[in-house]
Formats: sequence, structure tokens, C-alpha cells
Amino acid sequence: MRIGLKFISLRIVLAVGLIAGIVYPPEPAAAQAGPSIEDVFKAIVRIDTTIPDGARTRDILGATRTGHGAVIDANGLIVTIGYVILEADTVTVTSHDGKQTPATVLAYDHDTGFGLVRAARSIPVKPLPIGKSDGVKQKAAAVIAGYGGSEAALPVRVVARREFTGYWEYLLEKAIFTAPPYANFGGAALIDSTGALVGIGSLLVPNTTGDEEFLPGNMFVPIDRLKPLIEKAATLSQPTRSAKPWIGLYTEEARGRLFVQRVAQDGPAQQAGLTKGDIVIKIGDSAVTTQADFYRKLWALGGPGATVPVTVLTTRSEIKRVEIASTERYRWYRFPKGN
Repeated sequence: MRIGLKFISLRIVLAVGLIAGIVYPPEPAAAQAGPSIEDVFKAIVRIDTTIPDGARTRDILGATRTGHGAVIDANGLIVTIGYVILEADTVTVTSHDGKQTPATVLAYDHDTGFGLVRAARSIPVKPLPIGKSDGVKQKAAAVIAGYGGSEAALPVRVVARREFTGYWEYLLEKAIFTAPPYANFGGAALIDSTGALVGIGSLLVPNTTGDEEFLPGNMFVPIDRLKPLIEKAATLSQPTRSAKPWIGLYTEEARGRLFVQRVAQDGPAQQAGLTKGDIVIKIGDSAVTTQADFYRKLWALGGPGATVPVTVLTTRSEIKRVEIASTERYRWYRFPKGN
């Protein structure tokens, strides 16, 4: 098995080999290509944001947020994880040399989880090449790179490529799961064996494999989902829009049932009378079995504005059917003027 890890130091290569349970023979000189390890580390920036009073996510995600970002073009375009910049009114980028520059939010995309910002000045680094996340297979060796150079890098292996669902009406196909865990994961770059960017760090999870085995690690958003977002942002259209209906119902699977964990304040589900502790039974006439099943049936009803008939078992042990007038998620957020 030949893996070109020219850009990684011998120490990291050996560590990756130990984690993955494999040994890497030297790569032929002709195959050694891609960025150097110094180039990779320099392309990772720190992102600091402030969130104004009244923002929907301020209490949940914080009034100030810090994460990583990856420089992906020569004009200061940076990809990060969306929640770092969501509803932010100021964004500051710190490059590898400690210099800071303001940045503008270009896009927050809930469907993928990506966020895009543009620094006010170009960052004097070689942009990270964007790889092909569809080619990232289980057991592949990789490196998680955060802001801070080699001290912020961690060799990992891919332990699963599977579906991921989140309580915030989020479903991601073919998410990338890695181990061991990387603590400061938000916006960190997942780098493949050629030095290319293949994922952006989203979460710390207790069970990366999805089965009963306890194996903590991280979930990464596959980079192949980024290209359409960049194209939308480049046209100056409205990149932060979704074709999916949103009802503001945050759920959790437990004991084979789908419980309402909470409802979005002033959101459609709250306005329809749903509350924490209700159990979702049906959408329309179709029984709901899992969180993923719930989302797929919800989104199959049409776009924002579709009426969503939901049957729940209430906390009073009553069966109740409600008609929820869905909306577009982005209308509920309170984006600062200009974002």
C-alpha cells in the first residue's frame, strides 16, 4: 500500500502508521507531489467572531466563538464550519504569522454545515488544494490540522463513512468519521495523504462507528459538498437559502422513539403548540421510525411554506395531530445587516 505523505514529517508518518495498523514504504520520487507540511500548516487560520445581542444562536453557541479555517484561494477565501460564523457581526482572521485582519461572511449553509468568509486582504500563503472526499475510504490515514502549526496537528485514521443526523434538522450523507478524537475540532482541516483538504471539522462524537462499540472521535463534513456553495457565493446570489421546509423541532432518538428535545423560540413548531417531551409518531399518515426517517419525510412534503401534518404523543399521554406551517430556516435567524 503506497501513500504519498511527503508533506508530513517522519514523526507524523510513523504515528499515522501505528494508528492505522499499517506500514508505509517510501514513495517513488516521481509520485511525490503536493504541498509541503509547512505550506499546509500556514494555510490554516484562526477565526474569531462576535455575536450581537438578540441573535438566535447567541445563548446556545456563545456570544464569542473561535474556530479554525482553511485558506482555499489566493484572494483570502476561507472555509470553516458554519456555526463559528453563524449570525456573527464581526469576523477576525489570524494568519500563521499572528497578523490579524477583518473578514466578511460570504455564506452560511445549513444543509452542509459549511461557512465561507473572505479576508479583507489576501493571506500570504499557498492555498490548500481541495481534494476529493468521495475517494476517502474507511481505514485511510489522514491528519487533522488546526491553527498553531505542528503542535495543533493530529494523525488519525478514517473509521467510518456513514450517514449522520443532528437534532437541529440536519442530515449529512457519507460523513467522515475519524479517530482518535481531536479536541479543538471546529473548522479544523482534514488532510489526506496527498496534502489535499478533504473535510472540515464539525463535531466531537462518542461513537464514530455508529454501532455499540465506544470509539470517540470526530465528524467531518466532506469537502465535495463545498463546490456548489462556492459557485453560489461567486454569483452574489443568496447562498444562504434552502429548498427544504423548516419547522424548528429539535429531536432526539431514545428507547426506539423520537422525543422532542426542545422547540425553536417563535419557530413554527412552537407556534403550533408542540413542546419538550412530546413524542413524534407520524408525519402525515406515515409512521416515523428514526430521526433520519423523520427528516426525509419532512423534506419530501415540499419546500419552505409547505404544511407539515405531525402527530405526537404529548406529555399528557394524549395523541394530537397538528398542522405546522413550515418556513425557511434563514428567515428565523437574525443575520447582521450585510450578511
